[in-house]
Amino acid sequence: MATPPADGVTATATELDLDESERAAIQRTVLSALTTGQIVGGAAMASSVTVGALVVTDLLGSTTVWAGLGTATVTTGTAFASQVLSRRMKRAGRRPGLQIGYGGALFGAVVAAVGVQLQLLPLFLVGLFLFGNGQASNLLARYAAADLARPEERSRAIGRVVFAQTFGAVAGPLTIVPAERLGLSLGLEKYTGPWLVAGALFGLAVVNTSIRLRPDPLVVAGGVSPKGSREKLPPIRRSLGLIMGLPAARLALLAMVVSQFVMVAEMAMTPVHMKLHGYENLSPYVVSVHVAGMFAFAPLVGRFADRVGRVQSIMVGGCLLVVAGIVAALSSHHYLLLFPSMWVLGVGWNFGMIGGSTLLTESFAITERVQVQGTADLVMSFCGGIAGLSAGFIRQAVGYHMLANLGDLAAIVMLVAAFAYLRRATLQDRVPAAAG
Repeated sequence: MATPPADGVTATATELDLDESERAAIQRTVLSALTTGQIVGGAAMASSVTVGALVVTDLLGSTTVWAGLGTATVTTGTAFASQVLSRRMKRAGRRPGLQIGYGGALFGAVVAAVGVQLQLLPLFLVGLFLFGNGQASNLLARYAAADLARPEERSRAIGRVVFAQTFGAVAGPLTIVPAERLGLSLGLEKYTGPWLVAGALFGLAVVNTSIRLRPDPLVVAGGVSPKGSREKLPPIRRSLGLIMGLPAARLALLAMVVSQFVMVAEMAMTPVHMKLHGYENLSPYVVSVHVAGMFAFAPLVGRFADRVGRVQSIMVGGCLLVVAGIVAALSSHHYLLLFPSMWVLGVGWNFGMIGGSTLLTESFAITERVQVQGTADLVMSFCGGIAGLSAGFIRQAVGYHMLANLGDLAAIVMLVAAFAYLRRATLQDRVPAAAG
């Protein structure tokens, strides 16, 4: 039986001469560690979705156009962290990258808590930027699930890790009120407690990753630079060029960007929209329903993408995002519509994200994947940051319903692009068949 590599030793799957049973055993260990990390990491991130917007409006006023600033800052931090962490993973493996990411999120949560306590918005935003490391780690973990997965099981492996966030992400927003009460009982500001709880959860993620993610899946798969190598990692522009040079990779990136953009824009303003209409006490439950849609059906979405196709998964995601936007636009007069709308929004994001992530992963060799994945997540998260920042201005200028309508337009672009790609691929398959 082959012996897994020790820390700091780079070996490929071929050098280890792993048979199928050994590969499967390592994959089970990897998935177990990743899913545990997603549970606690998901809980920390989900609670911040609600609290971040409320802190900003508490400091700047409920009518401020900067209501999406908190979400934008987290997603911008996620964008930069995804590139930094992916480079670390390329050099040392998935475990060191995730350790740094979760540790950075812990530190960011503490800084954010101090910012809330001192009522200093700039310090709070610095904390949120660092907190973005947690979301970057959660996102990159889905790629780690695919490192050792068989080609026909990649979407299911990604789906299993995404699904794990269900438990934490649904429970996370429900901890907000108890955490606020705990903070108040200790003499802290109302919104300080939730950030301290989020930091503690990311601390658990660091411990879990350090102890249980062994052996490192990327090291075993042979995707890490050789030990002692001074290989210069390709710049972002070159990685983006690789993506844009392949039609499948372009579609994958578009699906991920649009899914993230639409989800962040609408979700960033939903708690604010509810607060302005007198339903702030229900916003944590709407967020829980939303994140349940994002993660709970991931195993089924993964099976769909493996059996029916990655592109078809992207098309389903586009359709669901359009439906979610239409229902959200009607919620101004019927606030209960936000529950089904945000649920469908989450499911649509799931289809687009899993389909796009798998399509991107299998478009490149293992030696190119990590840097390409990091660049794709950087672009995706940066666009999510733009969505979060602009959402407040759009809502203030034309209303929440028009924000939802603009999300529909973006989803239609994604749907048309997927349909065009599928049609072009079908025509290309017919030409050789006709020639034969």
